Amino acid sequence: MAVVRKIPCLVRAVTDHGERVYTVELEPSIPVPPFKPGQFLHLAIDPYDGVGFWPESRVFSIASSPRERDRLQITYAVKGAFTTRMERELVPGRSVWAKLPYGEFMIDPHRDAVLYAGGTGVTAFTAFLQSLTPENAPRVILFYGARTPDLFVYGPLVEACARAVPSLTCHLVCEETDGRLDANTTAPAVASLHDPAYYLSGPPAMLAALTTQLLGRGVPLRSIYTDAWE
Repeated sequence: MAVVRKIPCLVRAVTDHGERVYTVELEPSIPVPPFKPGQFLHLAIDPYDGVGFWPESRVFSIASSPRERDRLQITYAVKGAFTTRMERELVPGRSVWAKLPYGEFMIDPHRDAVLYAGGTGVTAFTAFLQSLTPENAPRVILFYGARTPDLFVYGPLVEACARAVPSLTCHLVCEETDGRLDANTTAPAVASLHDPAYYLSGPPAMLAALTTQLLGRGVPLRSIYTDAWE
């Protein structure tokens, strides 16, 4: 079991992607503890003394690679009071705390996989994609959906990973032009995979719709894994 650490961090950079979607890069005060792709952190923005009661926090998938021990990256959309505070208060140089690692949403590296990512839900997969090598044997297909072209925050990263790893295929699905992610529409692209596992990360309505569609196509429930991050 991974050892959970509470780490003071500095906000190194904040990127505004529009439509109240932001990427935050954190500089931890100590090397990031080992974590597995797909795990998440708790972010706290209130003052903390390092030993007392942990302040209010929210969970975010760790988008950066486990190999990067000197940085942490998260991406979020403003949805409620806590993320509204993040939007208002997180600026370069601000002190925050991260508690990590947590979570069991990890992809089986030995089995063909289909990944469905909605919006910032792609951050549950970015560390995994960056861990793949050209020798990777199982096939992986990512369907990455976003409302507009500007919101493919990790589009360049996933496309770079696909160019480097022959067994990885990435499809960017823009809701404005292509409609929403749909397991029936994507079925032909995954037909050649051998007994794949399906991993879903994104808004609850997307997870529910995709799960229903996959079950309707005969995918067993034991092969469907969801990361309900909202």
